[in-house]
Amino acid sequence: MLKSKRSFSHIITLFRKDLLLEIRQQYSFYGILLYVASTIFVLYLAMGEPEGAVWKGLFWMIQLFICVNAVAKSFLQEGEGRMLYFYSIAGARDFILAKLLFNTLLMVLMSFVSLGLFVLMLGNPLARAVPFVLITCLGGVSLSLVFTFLAAIAARARQNAALMAILGFPLIIPQLMLLMRLSNVAFSDALQGGVWGMALLLIALDLLIVVLAVILFPFLWKD
Repeated sequence: MLKSKRSFSHIITLFRKDLLLEIRQQYSFYGILLYVASTIFVLYLAMGEPEGAVWKGLFWMIQLFICVNAVAKSFLQEGEGRMLYFYSIAGARDFILAKLLFNTLLMVLMSFVSLGLFVLMLGNPLARAVPFVLITCLGGVSLSLVFTFLAAIAARARQNAALMAILGFPLIIPQLMLLMRLSNVAFSDALQGGVWGMALLLIALDLLIVVLAVILFPFLWKD
């Protein structure tokens, strides 16, 4: 029990550290917001208000780029000296869980901002808004978990761009396909079968990523 409380305290402390750094380095957050707004505005100038299928494809493509910019760089700011300090005060498991938690909340926030800008600039082709908001939240969580896990591996292997590209493609494609199929629910008035099965499969993949991160990252941490 005491060990669990200590671990939870470490996770909260590391999470607060990332949050305070993000608040102090506001140029990073506002830079991502500017990137999102300018990209969506360019899409608006080029396409106006696209039909539902195009709108859906563009939305998840932008989510992917947002995740790469907002989440995948989280380990680049952690130098060798800082990592050694974290190693001395907290375990690898606490560190990676804190990173997963912070990046998940950041990506969910950016997903909602992106959704609002999409509806504002590119129109609202959604037949069911509430399910799509829930799918957007689930998609933000899924993308952030995958890219945080990949960023952790790439940062410790010191092959950031190449390794993330190699590992990211086979991991992210199944999630994007599930998210695209789940999104069809929000663009049609007719009920579709298999929705809950796809949602549970996506949640299972998310849990698998968390388990892999908790198991594998301590071995990378020791290097």
